[in-house]
Amino acid sequence: MKISILLPYKENFSPNYAGAVSLFVKDTVSLSKFKKKIVIFGNTKFKKKLLKNYLNLSFKKYFFKSNTNSYLEKFKKCELREKSNLIEIHNRPDYIDKLYKINDNLILYFHNNPNNMKNSNTVSKKISLLKKTKKIIFNSRWTKKQFLKGLTLNKEKREKLLIINQCAEKSYVNFKNKKNLVIFVGRLNKSKGYDLFGNAIVQLLNKYSSWKSIVIGDEPRENISFNHKNLKILGFQKYSSVLNWLSKSKISVVCSRWDEPFGRVALEASSKGCATIISNRGGLKEAAPNSIILNNLTVNSVKNAIEKLIKNSNLRIKLQLRSYKKFKLTNNFISKKIDNYRQLLIKS
Repeated sequence: MKISILLPYKENFSPNYAGAVSLFVKDTVSLSKFKKKIVIFGNTKFKKKLLKNYLNLSFKKYFFKSNTNSYLEKFKKCELREKSNLIEIHNRPDYIDKLYKINDNLILYFHNNPNNMKNSNTVSKKISLLKKTKKIIFNSRWTKKQFLKGLTLNKEKREKLLIINQCAEKSYVNFKNKKNLVIFVGRLNKSKGYDLFGNAIVQLLNKYSSWKSIVIGDEPRENISFNHKNLKILGFQKYSSVLNWLSKSKISVVCSRWDEPFGRVALEASSKGCATIISNRGGLKEAAPNSIILNNLTVNSVKNAIEKLIKNSNLRIKLQLRSYKKFKLTNNFISKKIDNYRQLLIKS
């Protein structure tokens, strides 16, 4: 038996610059009862990989030829040598048409809004995907809702649609070791609300000298800069470092303007016992249900929410403990959900 996981072209399945898709695959495959039967396919320039059962699809690049097509051709050759019982395709609906003819045992994972992706942005394209896949999996109720816009499905088609959230490790957190830290993790751009956070936190650090702030992330396309003696901007960090900083922090802020399909940072902040502030966007409420939710996004709304948690230690501690104790989306829980549908499809 063989289960193939096909990552998006250029997805870095490496600790050096791993994205949400790679981390999700690594966390769930590591705990899968099928892990010895799984091969993860991708293309990355980094030598160090997240798991040993990864195969890098290397190929010669030509100016006149699509790299994505070359990537898929390389994968097809692997399929022709040994056909997979299941092929799980992550976040690339356009791969379905190109692989359906050689193997129709296809599962499609959506990690983003389907309506913003080619090959899933019209009703006819969505119907085609439903015909050519065994399951379509969404990372949140919000993402599934976007896919269903304009569709009227019978029971058989609806049963093809599953929600399997992203997950995180729930490890021991020593709340006594947490520092007076407010943390922001993500792209340092307006879409993520970094301009709102930066303006708010500088004002608060001037007012509350016993507090500090950590910012993790980068953004080469936008230049939003803030300076303060108690504000440390670390740039991009390895995943293990991010988790370490979340474990130390008391408050986490995820004030995205855009509709987050789910919100991995909010999820991880909850798993590490942070009092978390989120915007009312996309699937963030599903990722961190025990948070302060901002319905109106302004510098003042972000500032007031953070200040409320700084001043009211009882509320802050209550939110920290509630987030941690009620955290359910563990790696083990989600891995079992994935294995359940694998088991059913392989038997059928």
